[in-house]
Amino acid sequence: MGVIYISFMNALITPDLFFIQAAANANVFTYFAQSNFAGKVIILILALCSVIAWSVMLGKYLDLSRLRAQNLRYERLLSKEGHLLALDPSLPGKGAGPFYNLVREGLEAFARYGGDLADTDTHRVSLRMGHVENALQRGVAEQTVRYETKMVLLGSIVTGAPFLGLLGTVWGVMDAFGGMAGTGSASLQSLAPGVSGALLTTVAGLVVAIPSVFGYNYLLQQTKIAVVELENFASTVADRIELEAQAAANS
Repeated sequence: MGVIYISFMNALITPDLFFIQAAANANVFTYFAQSNFAGKVIILILALCSVIAWSVMLGKYLDLSRLRAQNLRYERLLSKEGHLLALDPSLPGKGAGPFYNLVREGLEAFARYGGDLADTDTHRVSLRMGHVENALQRGVAEQTVRYETKMVLLGSIVTGAPFLGLLGTVWGVMDAFGGMAGTGSASLQSLAPGVSGALLTTVAGLVVAIPSVFGYNYLLQQTKIAVVELENFASTVADRIELEAQAAANS
């Protein structure tokens, strides 16, 4: 009886030791090798999405930082100008960036639709300022599109990565159970590799989506702030042009 009991316990312990040793030796590459063809393709797609997401996030952050620095530099330069309408409409000072483009478009509209500062006709002055405000609104819209460039791509990766991972997992589990049913074997040893390989796609999807969603939310907030600053600056430019035009007409 003692020999039979020991043999029975060894039979129970040996599979556990086998699984412990297999788990210790397993890694991401092992799970990738155990994935089916569809799972491997999805993991490669997710890896590409991760590279694209990080490139977009870093590029967008640097782009927003550069545009903000250009705006602050030009705003400081513009604050030193006594008369905005005295600037050349095609080259309103030394600068670059969205603020510079807005001032240029506003001054060009003012000059295009009759830039005579001595004009005292109220109707023509009002009509001219309407053209200036329309030009500034178009400029704000164009610069807003520039600010929001590639945000749709990043948002698509944030939304789609978890679903791609889930698709790979469901497909892999389906293949694992289908293969087990075809062979007639219902052992854990035959099921575990396929399931672990299938679950890897969900992990990959989350690894792509989690940092991307934090980066997307941060960049979206910075973009909204930049657009608000742009609209406020456009309103300030319109007010300054109108006040200078009225002061010149009354003098």
